[in-house]
Amino acid sequence: MREQSFFRQFMIASPDVVFVTGDIAETPCLQELLHDMQHAIEVPLYFVLGNHDFYHGSIETVRRVVQEWCVAQPGLHYLSASGLTELTPTTVLIGHDGWGDGRYGDYWASPVRLSDQELIRDFQGLDREAVLSKLRALGDESALHLREVLTKAVDSYQQVMCLIHVPPFKEACWYEGEMGNDDWLPYFTCQAAGEVLLDVMQTRPDCHVTVLCGHTHHAGAVQMLPNLRVVTGPADYGMPCISDVLEIP
Repeated sequence: MREQSFFRQFMIASPDVVFVTGDIAETPCLQELLHDMQHAIEVPLYFVLGNHDFYHGSIETVRRVVQEWCVAQPGLHYLSASGLTELTPTTVLIGHDGWGDGRYGDYWASPVRLSDQELIRDFQGLDREAVLSKLRALGDESALHLREVLTKAVDSYQQVMCLIHVPPFKEACWYEGEMGNDDWLPYFTCQAAGEVLLDVMQTRPDCHVTVLCGHTHHAGAVQMLPNLRVVTGPADYGMPCISDVLEIP
């Protein structure tokens, strides 16, 4: 029933395309829900995956299976496995899953332990040092992908839409209208991705980037540079909704 109510929101909004910034489902039902969503909305669906999408699976395997499956699913586009996707002659779409990379906040003093460490195979059985090493590797992987595609994007387009699950700046890690504290920031921000965004966009004031992310479950927006805006969408467990309707030039 909740899914049908969610799908009806799209019928009312009547979008040309749909962006999803992750935490779609858990691994065993991820493909089924993506399939149902795409067929219900009947427009192209562009997405990245969030940490919950890897629960009861492994990161590499889930990404590979989703990438291969989307090849045979017209209208479903997994951005972490894509390059540039032109939306209009002046606007392009890029994206990557991203990951909290442990670099912001105080990882070693934080009492926070996410369910990721129990439910994602890559983290199971790791001590704290190994977890941090894995988080940083995942953050670096995201940053490498974003640098490659963003550098190409700003050379050919005036506007870039970027989807990433984890906020790339601590200023975009919202909790009840304020920035998350040092306990949560290690798991809820990807500093490596943010550094790439700043580095590239500071050299290209003629181009504008809008980053759409989630993960924190709380909404907010921050202007990191005159040409770099980050919008974090809200979320309630079991209550999916449309965060925003965008006009793309």
